[in-house]
Amino acid sequence: MEPHPPGAMRRKDREITDRAEIDEILASTEVMHLALADRDTPFLVPVFYAYDGEAVYFHSANAGTKIGILKRNPKVCFEVSIDHGVIESDKACDFEARHRTVIGFGTASFVVGETEKIRILDRIVSRFTNKHFDYPKASLRSVAVIRINIESIKGKKHGF
Repeated sequence: MEPHPPGAMRRKDREITDRAEIDEILASTEVMHLALADRDTPFLVPVFYAYDGEAVYFHSANAGTKIGILKRNPKVCFEVSIDHGVIESDKACDFEARHRTVIGFGTASFVVGETEKIRILDRIVSRFTNKHFDYPKASLRSVAVIRINIESIKGKKHGF
């Protein structure tokens, strides 16, 4: 996995180079913003996700805009951000955002095996509750579970 997506970070003083900090950010929030491209039309959607150190996972209905785009173009970009705030200034154009952000690029693939789907759904659900759930076969057939193999990732922070 490459440490950074194409293009060097302009503000090196804000770059997060410690992989443990990047992993901590990915583990600390529940919503990931997923960017897809359908020919010349961008599409951005928030999804609940799980992260295992190598890939991010999310679930979806088996049909819809996001699934259609992923079938045509599995290349994705994802983003998570935490610790939001504003750093005020005496000048209007000098306000800045306080944040820690991770952006990654990867290729999405559909998980097909029932055992693997359950393992990933359990991982996603465990981010919200300690309860254990069973998944009826009809539910497993109607849900898509998607794995994003991370190809590059970088982090950025400001205000810390």
